[in-house]
Amino acid sequence: MNNVIVRLSQISEDVIRLFKKSKEIGLQMHEELLKVTNELYTVMKTYHMYHAESISAESKLKEAEKQEEKQFNKAGELSMNLLRHEDRPQRRSSVKKIEKMKEKRQAKYSENKLKCTKARNDYLLNLAATNAAISKYYIHDVSDLIDCCDLGFHASLARTFRTYLSAEYNLETSRHEGLDVIENAVDNLDSRSDKHTVMDMCNQVFCPPLKFEFQPHMGDEVCQVSAQQPVQTELLMRYHQLQSRLATLKIENEEVRKTLDATMQTLQDMLTVEDFDVSDAFQHSRSTESVKSAASETYMSKINIAKRRANQQETEMFYFTKFKEYVNGSNLITKLQAKHDLLKQTLGEGERAECGTTRPPCLPPKPQKMRRPRPLSVCSHKLFNGCMEAFIKDSGQAIPLVVESCIRYINLYGLQQQGIFRVPGSQVEVNDIKNSFERGEDPLVDDQNERDINSVAGVLKLYFRGLENPLFPKERFQDLISTIKLESPAERVHQIQQILITLPRVVIVVMRYLFAFLNHLSQYSDENMMDPYNLAICFGPTLMHIPDGQDPVSCQAHVNEVIKTIIIHHEAIFPSPRELEGPVYEKCMAGGEEYCDSPHSEPGTIDEVDHDNGTEPHTSDEGMMPSRTA
Repeated sequence: MNNVIVRLSQISEDVIRLFKKSKEIGLQMHEELLKVTNELYTVMKTYHMYHAESISAESKLKEAEKQEEKQFNKAGELSMNLLRHEDRPQRRSSVKKIEKMKEKRQAKYSENKLKCTKARNDYLLNLAATNAAISKYYIHDVSDLIDCCDLGFHASLARTFRTYLSAEYNLETSRHEGLDVIENAVDNLDSRSDKHTVMDMCNQVFCPPLKFEFQPHMGDEVCQVSAQQPVQTELLMRYHQLQSRLATLKIENEEVRKTLDATMQTLQDMLTVEDFDVSDAFQHSRSTESVKSAASETYMSKINIAKRRANQQETEMFYFTKFKEYVNGSNLITKLQAKHDLLKQTLGEGERAECGTTRPPCLPPKPQKMRRPRPLSVCSHKLFNGCMEAFIKDSGQAIPLVVESCIRYINLYGLQQQGIFRVPGSQVEVNDIKNSFERGEDPLVDDQNERDINSVAGVLKLYFRGLENPLFPKERFQDLISTIKLESPAERVHQIQQILITLPRVVIVVMRYLFAFLNHLSQYSDENMMDPYNLAICFGPTLMHIPDGQDPVSCQAHVNEVIKTIIIHHEAIFPSPRELEGPVYEKCMAGGEEYCDSPHSEPGTIDEVDHDNGTEPHTSDEGMMPSRTA
C-alpha cells in the first residue's frame, strides 16, 4: 500500500504542476487573443476615421461642383444682358477661383479616398487574421492544451493501479471478481475519450464563437481588399514578403514539432514503464512485508525515485518550452497565412479582372499635380551632428526634413520589412542619402526612386544618434531610469509623462511624431519581426545616451525598458494635437501627399478662399515656408 500511496502522491503533485504550467500557457493564449482583438479594434477605428475624412472631402467636392455650375449659369445670363466690358475680367477671375478650388478639393478627395482604402485593407487583413487566430484556438489549441495538461496522467494512473492489482491478486485470490472490474476500468482509461467527454460536457465553453464580420462605416459598400493601382504594387510586395516569411516559419515550426513529438515519445516511454508486476514478491511469502521489501529494492528505492523524477521533470520542462514555442509559431503562421490567402485571392481576382471578370470598385484616379519642392536649406545650423532645437527654430521645420522624409518612406514601402532598424543598410547609400539631406535636398521625395529600406532606416537612426544634444537629455536620465522601479504600468506611464512635459515644446513634437511611427511599425511585428521590445533595443542607445560614470551594461536594459514603455503607451504619454500644436504622424500615407498635411487644414467653404490677396491656406508646416500665390 505504501507503494500505491507514494505513486498517488506523485500523480497528485504531477497533476498540480502540469495544471499550473498549462494554465500559464492558456492565459498567454487568452492574452494573445485579447491583443489580436484590440489590434482589430484599433485598425477598425483608423479605418472609420479615414473613411469619415473621405466622406467629408467628397461632400466638399460636390459643393464646389454645384457652385461652379451655379457660377457658369450666372455668367451665361449676364452675357445675354450685354454687361459692360469692364465687368468681364472680374467674372473671369471669379470663375478661375472656383475652378481652382474644385481642382484642390478633387485632389483632396482622391487622397482621402486612397487613405481610406489602405486603412480598410489593413482592417480586412487584421479581421481575417483575428478570425483565423480565434478559430485555431477553439479548434486546435484547446485540444492541444488539454493534451498538454494530461501529459502522462492516464499512463501514471494506470501503472499505479496495475501495481495495486498485482498485489491484490497475489494476496487474495477470492477478490478476483472485484479486481476484474477495476482492471476493466483501468483498461478503458483513454485520454482522447476523456478529453472529448469533457469538451462535450462543456460545449458552450469550447465551441468556437461566431466570426468577426466586417463593419462598414457610414454606408461604405466596399467589403474586400482592393488591389487596384496605386495600392496593387504595395499589396503584391507585401504578398511576396508574407510568402517568404511563411516558408521560413513553416520550416522552423516543423522542426519544433518534430522535437516536440520526440520529447513526447520520451515522456511516454518514461511514464509507461511496465514496473507494476510485483508477483515476484509472493514466491515465498504472501505477506505485505514481502511487497514492501520488493518495492524498496527496485523501483521505490530513494536513488531510483530521485533519478527518475529529476529526468521526468527536466523532460517536462523541455517539453513545455517547445510546446510554448510551437503554439506561438503556429499562431503566427495562422495569422500570416490568413493574410497571405486573402491577398492571394485579391491579387488573383485583380489579374482575372483584366480578362473581363468582375473586380472590386476602382479607386478614383489620382490627379496629376506638380510636387512643390522644398526650398533648399539656408540654415546656419547643421542638420546632422548639430543641435536639433536650433535647427528647427532656424529652418522653420516643425519636424526636421530628414525625420519626416525617412518616416514617410518607411510608411509607404517598409512597414513589413523584416528586421527593419536591426538589419544594417549599405554604408555607401546611407552616406549618399545623408549628404543629400545636408545639402537641403530630399532624396526620398521621388516615389519612383527606389531606395533600400534598411539604408533609409539607418539614416534615421544616424540622425538621432549624432545629435549634439540627445533627444532625451542626459539631465533627465536618472529620472527616467527610476520609473522602471514602478511595478504598475499606469504609474510608470504617468511618471514618464510628467518628466517629458518639462522638455521644450519643439522636442516634444518630434518625440510625439517619432514614437507614434514606432508604435505603428510594431503593429506589423508578425511580418517585420520588430515588436516594441526589439525596436527599443535598436533605438534605446540612439535616443537616450548613458551619462559618463554610469555602468553601460546595467543601465542599457533599463534604457530599453523606458523606450519600450513609451512606444507602447505613446498616446497616453504625449499631449494631443489640441494640447500641443504641431505635425502628427498619420498611419495611412499616400505616395503623393505633401509633408505634414493636417486633416483639419482645408477650409470649410469656397468663400474662405483668396481673402488675403489670393493666397491659399497652409498647414502648420507650410506656414513656415514661403507661400504660393494663385
